[in-house]
Amino acid sequence: MTLSFFDQFMSPSYLGIPLIALALLLPWLLFPTPSPRWLNNRLLTLQAWFVSRFTSQLFMPINQGGHKWALALTSLMLFLISLNMLGLLPYTFTPTTQLSMNMGFAVPLWLATVLIGMRNQPTAALGHLLPEGTPTPLIPILIIIETISLFIRPLALGVRLTANLTAGHLLIQLIATAAFVLLPLMPTVAILTATLLFLLTLLEVAVAMIQAYVFVLLLSLYLQENV
Repeated sequence: MTLSFFDQFMSPSYLGIPLIALALLLPWLLFPTPSPRWLNNRLLTLQAWFVSRFTSQLFMPINQGGHKWALALTSLMLFLISLNMLGLLPYTFTPTTQLSMNMGFAVPLWLATVLIGMRNQPTAALGHLLPEGTPTPLIPILIIIETISLFIRPLALGVRLTANLTAGHLLIQLIATAAFVLLPLMPTVAILTATLLFLLTLLEVAVAMIQAYVFVLLLSLYLQENV
């Protein structure tokens, strides 16, 4: 029973072929293709409005040099939201519960922001390692602490996304199993448990969207420090 709870986080395969590639490609097929017509349908209009509002809010505090990242970060957020939401459907696999995949997103993007800062403004980038007005005896210790915190950033990005989604999926499966087992024994308790399951599912929908937004928001903050 214990192992079966974690089976949902294993990468599925068919005839020995991993299906994680299919799970990663499927979200892109669900987005409507932009039309060259002047008047679009409601879905395309809503999608364009959402992308425009998100991009403007995300890049408002960032100077002009960082606006080159708009396409990459907006696409990443839409991709993460799609993966997280599709993973809440029954009999589906959520690639964002894999720490290796989340680290594959976090490390290169974080490293790119650091390299941009080192190339464009190395003095300011290195200045983040030592806060202004630090007493002289504390300088070596603070440099070590700030360096460690800098290198922990991508790990925190990947672990945060993985842990939140994994915990939510486990809670949903545990409560659903409890409702199924209690139904023939205590129907009233089973109905209350099913109600709790419905509310938890709504919460997980919100978590799926919020975690994708937080992932991209933190990347934009790291970019803001280095441009």
